[in-house]
Amino acid sequence: MKTKHKSFSYTIVLISLLFILISSCKKTPTPTPANETGTVTDIDNNTYKTVKIGNQWWMAENLKTKTYRNGTTIKTLTTSDPDSVWAQTIIGHLCEFDKNDDNGKLYGLLYNWYAVTDTNNIAPAGWHVPSDDEWKTLEMYLGMSQADADKVNWRGDNEADKLKVAQSLNWASYGSVWSTNESGFSALAGCCRLFDGKWGNPGVTNTGFWWSTTNHASDNEAWFRYLDYKNSNVFRYHVAKSYGMSIRCVKD
Repeated sequence: MKTKHKSFSYTIVLISLLFILISSCKKTPTPTPANETGTVTDIDNNTYKTVKIGNQWWMAENLKTKTYRNGTTIKTLTTSDPDSVWAQTIIGHLCEFDKNDDNGKLYGLLYNWYAVTDTNNIAPAGWHVPSDDEWKTLEMYLGMSQADADKVNWRGDNEADKLKVAQSLNWASYGSVWSTNESGFSALAGCCRLFDGKWGNPGVTNTGFWWSTTNHASDNEAWFRYLDYKNSNVFRYHVAKSYGMSIRCVKD
């Protein structure tokens, strides 16, 4: 009886160990953290979702306002305006991507840098357009080193994936690049308008561009961020202020 009992006990132990081994081989998905959220409303009564990321509060949607905070209307370029008007202006302007109103409703509006920094103030009360350093703070909270944050071109590791909404919702799919939106930032691919007034390529679900308020040393250009559907890194560089890009605001 003792021999049978020992044999049975050994069998139970072996089965338990096998179960533990199999369970440990399974990849445990990284849980998405519960983000603190809220809302903010602009002067045009557009209400945006907001999210706290680290010590910063960010809008979780692209800006759609057509009015500065003080009530002044932002100049809008329409289908009847030639591309050259956009290219030559040195005052604040906005537009919808590809002059399509549906794009503006879905992805937010595109603004030149002159609208970003206009003294009439484009951000909702209590908020502002982020500086280059404030973008770096966000990136470093998501895992980017200070050394990488200070670089230009593609930087970091998978911070872009933590910023972008699920590819099934907006971003085009590409290989093994999968966005997690771990931060709750919910970045949308809204593309851009180029310095000459032409539209960015390859299209509205492939790329996203966001302004900072920070001048580049040349004073003719400003710093921005760029996310791409086929890349998990964040692109940082400077371009002509006549580009049209999306805006995300950060709380004062």
